[in-house]
Amino acid sequence: MIKNNNPKISIIIPVYNVEKYLRRCLDSVLNQTFTDWVAICVDDGSTDNSGQILSEYAARDARFIIISKKNGGQSDARNVGMKHAAGDYILFLDSDDFIHPQTLEIAYGQIVKNNADMFLFDYDKKIHRKLTKLMKRGIINIAVKSGNQNKIYNPTRVRVHKIKNILFHCTERNHTLRVLHPVRRHCFPVLGLYRREFLSDLPFVRGIIYEDFVWWSELILRNPRTVMTQLPLYFYMPNPNSTLNSAKAFRTANSIIDGLARVYKIYSDYANAREMAHYQREFLWPFIIIAMQHVWQITDRDDCINIRKKLKRLYETGAFSNPPNKRAHRYMRRIQDFLNA
Repeated sequence: MIKNNNPKISIIIPVYNVEKYLRRCLDSVLNQTFTDWVAICVDDGSTDNSGQILSEYAARDARFIIISKKNGGQSDARNVGMKHAAGDYILFLDSDDFIHPQTLEIAYGQIVKNNADMFLFDYDKKIHRKLTKLMKRGIINIAVKSGNQNKIYNPTRVRVHKIKNILFHCTERNHTLRVLHPVRRHCFPVLGLYRREFLSDLPFVRGIIYEDFVWWSELILRNPRTVMTQLPLYFYMPNPNSTLNSAKAFRTANSIIDGLARVYKIYSDYANAREMAHYQREFLWPFIIIAMQHVWQITDRDDCINIRKKLKRLYETGAFSNPPNKRAHRYMRRIQDFLNA
């Protein structure tokens, strides 16, 4: 725990070789209109100037707490941050992203007002799409700004929705016809403020990528008391050097398959029939498809053999049952062909 400090919110920021983006992230924390916070910055073995930048901000403001550790990945860094968190609430912030100046003010006000376990908000999709297009063309422009960055919101007039069961509002698909509105798309832990005690036994799985998918899947099955707004309070910036963007096909496929095995068992053990049907349609099969798209990029013979064995074990659990649409059925046939090859 953080000594001699009892902030309302602990902001957990994993940091690894992000010197180009880190100041922007930390400045967005400094500029918060809500000031009762600490930022737990976990330097995950950075080899660039990220550590020096963190030291600079910690010298300027004692609310920045720096923890240095050997490289263990984003999940490990977040877990370390949670162990050191203080106060009642936790917010996750990735060090190549940043937040709106009123993010904490709005989130804290609403989560307390509604006695919620989780307050969810959105990210600025327009600027993310624009920067993603530039990145695909080889252009990295961190100076691009969004029109939403400087908007001033009246916290008392923010439109929110009280959610009865957040699972049925969530999806990883673009097609949302069978998802309750308002829709929460994608498994982004950074788009929320969470009651710290609610996360006390929910660490991120170490050693895999797409760890957000596993963590989010377990969280929503617990049916936290949830309040949600669609305000874009987070700015999710594409980074070509991020773990996800730089991952190789085998590692990505391997990680997703491990994640699928974990969450399928959890949902098989604890979800009712309606919850399982929704989860299979909106999350499980979309991630099966993503995994297979990477599986079919693997060219190394030994890697193919290992992935086939792991997929076969998952197949035998029943995780590939009930393909929900024509696309999933097509993938199912290709999966069976791959397993029988």
